[in-house]
Amino acid sequence: MKVDVLLGLQWGDEGKGKVVDVLTPKYDIITRFQGGPNAGHTLEFNNIKHVLHNIPSGIFHENKLNIIGNGVVLDPITFKKEIDELKKKGFNISKKLMISKKAHLILPTHRILDAASEASKGKTKIGSTLKGIGPTYMDKTGRNGLRVGDILNNFDEKYKALKEKHIKLLEGYNFKYDIAEFEKELQEGIDCLKEFKIIDSEIEINNLLKSGHSVLAEGAQGTLLDIDFGSYPFVTSSNTISAGACIGLGVAPTTIGQVYGIFKAYCTRVGSGPFPTELFDQTGENIREFGHEFGATTGRPRRCGWIDLVALKYAVMINGVTQLIMTKGDVLSQFDVIKACTAYKVGDEIFEQFPYELAQDLEPVYTELPGWKQDLTKLKSEDEFPEELNKYIDFIEQELEVPITIISVGPDREQTIVRDNHK
Repeated sequence: MKVDVLLGLQWGDEGKGKVVDVLTPKYDIITRFQGGPNAGHTLEFNNIKHVLHNIPSGIFHENKLNIIGNGVVLDPITFKKEIDELKKKGFNISKKLMISKKAHLILPTHRILDAASEASKGKTKIGSTLKGIGPTYMDKTGRNGLRVGDILNNFDEKYKALKEKHIKLLEGYNFKYDIAEFEKELQEGIDCLKEFKIIDSEIEINNLLKSGHSVLAEGAQGTLLDIDFGSYPFVTSSNTISAGACIGLGVAPTTIGQVYGIFKAYCTRVGSGPFPTELFDQTGENIREFGHEFGATTGRPRRCGWIDLVALKYAVMINGVTQLIMTKGDVLSQFDVIKACTAYKVGDEIFEQFPYELAQDLEPVYTELPGWKQDLTKLKSEDEFPEELNKYIDFIEQELEVPITIISVGPDREQTIVRDNHK
């Protein structure tokens, strides 16, 4: 069997959690392969909203195994809170979730270092979620980190040594903090982790593939936040692209099958960094309000703009996308005219390829398309699509040269339309 990969093609927040939930019935195992609690994957069903940060989005389906892979960084404190919240809602996931021994742990001092570093940057800050993600990946590559497997053997001594290193680093910042408030919660989180099956996930996943089980790898953040190929330095600390699934799960490139690329019908970004199609007018405000564009993890208002097909072409290429999934087309129902960026302009020069650096003087070149001015949220079939929506879909498919196979027309799992011509 193959590992199919599902990931975001923009700056995150494309609706990955909902789509994983919709696709889960087709798979036996759902995995997370990178990122950490900076992810906020929102799922909605039975009129209840669920936000997952650490746990794969297949967790609400019976008889499905969910695995947190080695490429993930895991915060025991937020993990326990997430588990407690699921228990309150009546979900017992103890037998449906496994955790890689090789996943690195986010410690309280990682979160403090994250906040201290971001505060010291002033106007040059990158817009960190302050979840300790960056410092944890720095310890991982610096070969100082602690992993989930360490909680099973002499953890207290290992934790004390790393904490002391972090405290020395914090002496270089003018930053007040109190680690004591976190440490009780840390121990409770460690105890919670021990309630789950902690595994050599790369061996487990490869054995499952050999025995004929299907696997879906769920990405976090988005392609344009990739540490190598995103809008550096305003990026996350992991590889968010499809190749990251191989490293984050321990599977060979030859095992990758379908690559689902998710994008919004428009574009958003949270935090700092370049955003060529960002709208600073009432149109941008209307998209934010109607699309409820506020971060699931941080609550921060998202920056909003028209779709950027230059960036999307780049994301499709980098990931080897085989199928596209468009979300939030319903948000654009309010507009008479919809714009799509098809090139960039700097001075008198036109560029159709995503550049090394998104310069401040870069201007988007737009193609205008007619809006559909129709509520899409109650549609059940593509046969009901207004002609203007079909034209918008066709235009994007022609530009990206990949079929759009699924259209989301609302937040609920039922508001998902599989296009019959692309099954």
